[in-house]
Amino acid sequence: MTVWVGKSGISAVEEELDDQLKRSDLVKIKFLRSARAGTTVEELTDELAGRVDADVVETRGNTGVVHR
Repeated sequence: MTVWVGKSGISAVEEELDDQLKRSDLVKIKFLRSARAGTTVEELTDELAGRVDADVVETRGNTGVVHR
């Protein structure tokens, strides 16, 4: 499963990510350039994982993977 984060930021996908983690152990988070706005993919992935009580598995390029 994959969640796409755009210019609306991580708050816009927080609920969707939580729902997907209830159905699947691993979820990819793909960050569009407009979502990063001066931060790193690592920082955004850590922030979003913290909000949904998940653990970061890895980040690579514009993608983060979280697990619950």
